[in-house]
Amino acid sequence: MKRFVCIHGHFYQPPRENPWLQEVEIQDSAYPYHDWNERITAECYARNAHARILDDKHKISDIINNYSRISFNFGPTLLSWMQRKDPAVYADILEADALSRTNFSGHGSAMAQVYNHIIMPLANSRDKRTQVIWGIKDFEYRFKRKPEGMWLAETAVDLETLDIMAQQGIKFTILAPHQAKRVKYTGQDMLWRDVALNSVDPGVAYLCHLPSGRTIHIFFYDGPIARGVAFEGLLNNGEDFAKRLTRDTPAPGARMVHIATDGETYGHHHKFGDMALAYCLHSIEQGALAQLTVYGEFLEKFPVIHEVEIVENSSWSCPHGIERWRSNCGCSTGGQSGWHQMWRAPLREAMDWLRDRLASVYEQQMSAYTSDPWGLRDAYIDAILERSPEGTERFLREHLGRVPPEEEKIRILKLLEMQFNALLMYTSCGWFFNEISGIETVQILKYAARVIQLAKEAAATDVQEEFVRLLERAPSNAPELKNGGVIYSSMVVPSVVDLLRVGAHYAMTSLFEQYPDKAHMYAYTVNTGEYILKEAGRQRLAVGRGRVASEITGENADIQFAVLHLGDHNFIGGVDYFKPEGYVPMQGDLTGAFSESNIPEVIGLINRYFGSRNYSLWHLFKQEQQNILDQVLRSAMEDIESSFRHIYEQHYPLMQIKNESRLPLPR
Repeated sequence: MKRFVCIHGHFYQPPRENPWLQEVEIQDSAYPYHDWNERITAECYARNAHARILDDKHKISDIINNYSRISFNFGPTLLSWMQRKDPAVYADILEADALSRTNFSGHGSAMAQVYNHIIMPLANSRDKRTQVIWGIKDFEYRFKRKPEGMWLAETAVDLETLDIMAQQGIKFTILAPHQAKRVKYTGQDMLWRDVALNSVDPGVAYLCHLPSGRTIHIFFYDGPIARGVAFEGLLNNGEDFAKRLTRDTPAPGARMVHIATDGETYGHHHKFGDMALAYCLHSIEQGALAQLTVYGEFLEKFPVIHEVEIVENSSWSCPHGIERWRSNCGCSTGGQSGWHQMWRAPLREAMDWLRDRLASVYEQQMSAYTSDPWGLRDAYIDAILERSPEGTERFLREHLGRVPPEEEKIRILKLLEMQFNALLMYTSCGWFFNEISGIETVQILKYAARVIQLAKEAAATDVQEEFVRLLERAPSNAPELKNGGVIYSSMVVPSVVDLLRVGAHYAMTSLFEQYPDKAHMYAYTVNTGEYILKEAGRQRLAVGRGRVASEITGENADIQFAVLHLGDHNFIGGVDYFKPEGYVPMQGDLTGAFSESNIPEVIGLINRYFGSRNYSLWHLFKQEQQNILDQVLRSAMEDIESSFRHIYEQHYPLMQIKNESRLPLPR
């Protein structure tokens, strides 16, 4: 029997967008790239779309799109980012699926994924359903076809999840070999064989019967080969990789050697892994070592004669099942000696409390507009996929039968966004690593903060104080940070954005950038009503008014502002809701005092007119903070560079003599 080979890549990054701005802010740890999505795209995703094959003289003999020859899934939130930020690579991935249908008898390479990578066995039934529906709809929107398979985050599985997937038309999923409990041939009810010790045969497909009477197919990947690719250097040589996949003598019947690893293995975790993969695929095809296939094609060609029972509440990355995402099980990514993960359980308890507390609020409030609040949430993916006023109105008209009045529409969208962020706060990476103050956990706490803010605005329900009390039970490994409550208050709350803060951002950055009358600022727009700019040497004053609006929920407010730049990094600004009776006197007093160069008076007036609603450079969004500081520091850097150049040129002969004499230079 001819060999079949399938290589699956799970391509995924956690959602990194600021929940208020809908953009990934600059991440210093990803330098020289703007952020980790951008860096990994350059190192992996783009390279696999144009993977080079070298000949024996190390010259490029071919360039192939790896995605068209393997099985793959991309996280929906990653593809959403890529569609906006790297449309060329995004197009290459979509094209690869179309090409693969020619290669694999009409079956595409791409699989769907549960929407934002939550650990499905730890989710409630309602959230499981939404994750599957959103994952499918996102896939259909991008790949223009129905998905046959679906990837489970961390391959974490239980029967209810599989049942929901089968109900929604998913035919198969992929699990790790240790997630098979026992197997048998179809029709031999009494001849179950225990395979719990990684002894499942990965070369065949299995049928899993579900409690509802539905069924789903499961493939268990080859563990030793997958481990060799991910951790044991099998990608050091593409030819060796091909031989490892095809070296075993095929047993009778239709069999497939297949592996599944993180897709980032091919180029990011292993430099040139994309080239090793390309050469492996090339070697298999050119040497007729096996036939490349994908799971859907294999299922269609060969009848499934094996059945399986799974190990529920298991995953591929935690030997303790799914404890890595809810307890101090010992699994982590390291850290200082003595570090623990006792924060995991209290963090999940706090998130569960927040979810359940606001689920009833959502249901009660949304029932005023629809008889099926949770069905409306399931459908909200349509609006998420098309973030535009037209897309939002189409969604509301289709599912509510009308576009509600402005105030109602804003409230409905805030309630739906509350639920959207409540799902995002369960992204698995928040529990995966070693410390609660890590970037991944802070990210999911930001989603929680957005949930809390929206609940307060849309339903007059304030739960932040109780949420912080629950987080205080989650101990940090960093003594100075103490616990999750301190981390939330110090690292999350300062990130919260409202319309006034957007106005402050606009006012301060307007001193350095000329905006059109309608300026787009991340997920907001600012329509300028009046803008006055005064300059005196290095000092500048901007006074004005305008309307700030969210492009997501439609909420808006008329604001007035004044901002004074004293030079360098010194900003003093105030923003408040527009007061028609007070705006003209405020503008006149400030511009008058500035024209007289009475800066102390200007500062006093800003404090008097705006009170506690004062803003400084540190209230700017991170990217603009850096841009402005770069501009402010440019002249200082030129002075420093000139000084160092002068020192170097003046003392170069002496340094050269010491160097030639092999004498150490003075510190």
